[in-house]
Amino acid sequence: MEKKKTVNLNLKQYGMVFAMLIIFIIFYVMTGGVNATPMNMNNLIMQNSYVIILATGMLLCVLTGNVDLGVGSYVALCGAVAAKLIVENNMNIPLAFLITILVGVAFGAFNGFFIAYLNIPPFVVTLAGMLIGRGLTYTLLESKTVGPLPNAYVKVGAGFFASSKIEFGGGTLDIITILVAVIATVLVIGAELKTIKTQQKYGFAMAPTWQTGIKVAATLAILWFFFFKIASYNGIPIILLLMAVIVGIYHFITSKTVAGRQVYALGGNEKAARLSGIDTKKVYFWVYTNMGFLAAIAGIVLSARNASATPKAGDGFELDAIAACYIGGAAASGGVGTVVGAVIGAFVMGILNNGMFLIGLSTDLQKVVKGLVLLGAVTFDVLSSKKKN
Repeated sequence: MEKKKTVNLNLKQYGMVFAMLIIFIIFYVMTGGVNATPMNMNNLIMQNSYVIILATGMLLCVLTGNVDLGVGSYVALCGAVAAKLIVENNMNIPLAFLITILVGVAFGAFNGFFIAYLNIPPFVVTLAGMLIGRGLTYTLLESKTVGPLPNAYVKVGAGFFASSKIEFGGGTLDIITILVAVIATVLVIGAELKTIKTQQKYGFAMAPTWQTGIKVAATLAILWFFFFKIASYNGIPIILLLMAVIVGIYHFITSKTVAGRQVYALGGNEKAARLSGIDTKKVYFWVYTNMGFLAAIAGIVLSARNASATPKAGDGFELDAIAACYIGGAAASGGVGTVVGAVIGAFVMGILNNGMFLIGLSTDLQKVVKGLVLLGAVTFDVLSSKKKN
């Protein structure tokens, strides 16, 4: 009888997940459990929605070996456009959203044209975009805050789906959120079984059953902890569904489509990609146009959460998005980043920001901590890769 081939799970793949859990536990101890309350878990989602949306698009830029320095300004500009159209021009919300998204796409295409077809370095183009976008925002808003925005708009960034609550343990639980958790559980288990079936079919080496069991159990434990907390609050935030859809779509694009594989090929070796028949100019163009699209979505979400548009909105967002990608392993392993990794990196940044705020750490020291975490994560990844080679 042929001996079944086995291989241990690559723990390095889950390194940032472990780090995220450790950071969360440290702040749990330091805050006396405040960071794990239902209200704070809900705030964690809403406060970091923009980072996750931007990191999803920034990942594609990072995979090509570049970044987009202007996304914070695009977020501010798009939020300003939406607010002005609705508050001062009484435009209906769907049409205002459409125009706002077109503005973001146009800004992204503007960058993409200079990068792809005029061969201007992305650093220079996006730095110029950052200055132009911020200047246009101040001009459009006349250096004033525009608001308040109508409730229908605000719900996008701060609203919840209709809930159906039941009594549970002296409090209430949203039954719809629990049903979503059940569906997510089935999907996680189904995906793992499908992977195992594929490995068996082609004779690939498989992880020992006990290791797979621990991985699935840990995943489900995190999933149920998260959903139980938000079920104990107001149920599922609308922004959570929006983020899930965006992450799902871009995970599919990067892992299952020709366009996604071309981005990885371009990041690995641009000359080789071009010689293999990939239109690298087209790839650069759509990647940066897409970044403008997602920045517009983030701009709408941010202005909705704040119920207004301000000239300083989005300040420093590009740094959070870039850090999320690198912390999630987006570029430090030679261009093998994933959308899921970028999302994990965004949550690491979010848990850090939230925890440091709860313990009252000054903003200057918060920047020091975030910088050390970013440097430490990338250094660990690079050294691990060298050791492996």
